[in-house]
Amino acid sequence: MRRVVVTGVGGLTSLGHDWPSIRAALKAGRTGIRYMPEWERFVGLNTRLGGPVMDFELPKAGYGRKQTRSMGTVALLATRASDLALQDAGLREHPILTSGRAGVACGSSFGSIDATETFARYLQTGNVAGVTSNSYVQMMGHTAPVNIALYFKMTGRIIPTSSACTSGSHGVGYGMEPIRYGHQDMMIGGGAEELSSADAAVFDTLYATSTRNDAPETTPAPYDRDRDGLVVGEGAVSLILESLDHARERGASIMAELVGFGTNSDGTHITQPNAETMAVAMRLALEDAGIHPDQVGYVSGHGTATDRGDIAETHATREVFGRAVPISSMKGNFGHTLGACGSLEAWLAIEMMNEGWFAPTANLHNVDDRCADLDYIMGDGREIDTEYVMSNNFAFGGINTSLIFRRWRE
Repeated sequence: MRRVVVTGVGGLTSLGHDWPSIRAALKAGRTGIRYMPEWERFVGLNTRLGGPVMDFELPKAGYGRKQTRSMGTVALLATRASDLALQDAGLREHPILTSGRAGVACGSSFGSIDATETFARYLQTGNVAGVTSNSYVQMMGHTAPVNIALYFKMTGRIIPTSSACTSGSHGVGYGMEPIRYGHQDMMIGGGAEELSSADAAVFDTLYATSTRNDAPETTPAPYDRDRDGLVVGEGAVSLILESLDHARERGASIMAELVGFGTNSDGTHITQPNAETMAVAMRLALEDAGIHPDQVGYVSGHGTATDRGDIAETHATREVFGRAVPISSMKGNFGHTLGACGSLEAWLAIEMMNEGWFAPTANLHNVDDRCADLDYIMGDGREIDTEYVMSNNFAFGGINTSLIFRRWRE
């Protein structure tokens, strides 16, 4: 099997669009959570909190109507993040993109909500006005990877990963596999999510959202005894994955090596997490990487700030590692970016590993005593020198993922 490395990244988040900006926010304890006044019109929606992407503007060049007419917001986010990632990797104009040896593995929880609303209005009124030839393409679950491939004229594999909260981590993991087995030389792997009240309503009906509407800076609070639920966020992150041979041949700068990927399903309940199968996914990733749990120095937790999720995840982590491994969740800063969180958190784990500094879980002050005995990073963050990091995500439907990255060295 061929080795797979990360050679570029592009991200759009509520705390900035590059690592220096995000790192500054993390070190200052800032979050991207905001009160959403436009949601006040929705009767019965308890939460009014979200984490919108900061200052999202498309450049005029290359993003005219002809190039973007098939894109809703989620596809625009995903495509722009991929554009930035290709630039970062030095592949924006590289012939590999159109060679058939490069593909896309990407997903989101939904397609564009505006296009979905257009179809819903048609079904309610019987009036087809507003439905266009692009409406379905904007709404469909695989709108993000399809539009990425179309924009860059890519002719390789497209792997849609519309699996809710594991869409981004599936994008990275499933993007690795065709490179490993020689079917592709490069893949864009990632995920995206546009912010909408519909996302919030999904969790609101389960009484799983935070209602601290007058104090957005205090929530969400993963693993904290006083947490009151999650906050939905927005974002898109794409990682450029390449075979090590291809990266070396073109003299690429390598960020990290992707060495392990594990994924499975609970087979028990559509929304309630299962610690046993979560643990299996982590073990699958460790086995895939060929390493012992003691070699992992940090775990990027899913940490949604929901009771059952936090508790199940931490007990699964303790079961696998058998020790108080350092762990934090980025969702305290960004909210739950759903389809984007897997690739967003993988990116940040890589950056923190390379820097030797790991951010704390925002708003975590008192660990819930029902959570397992782990080394929860709090306060000012932590300096850790480690060769391996693990990034975990868990989704509705009982889908579990675990990724392991290795600090780059020859």
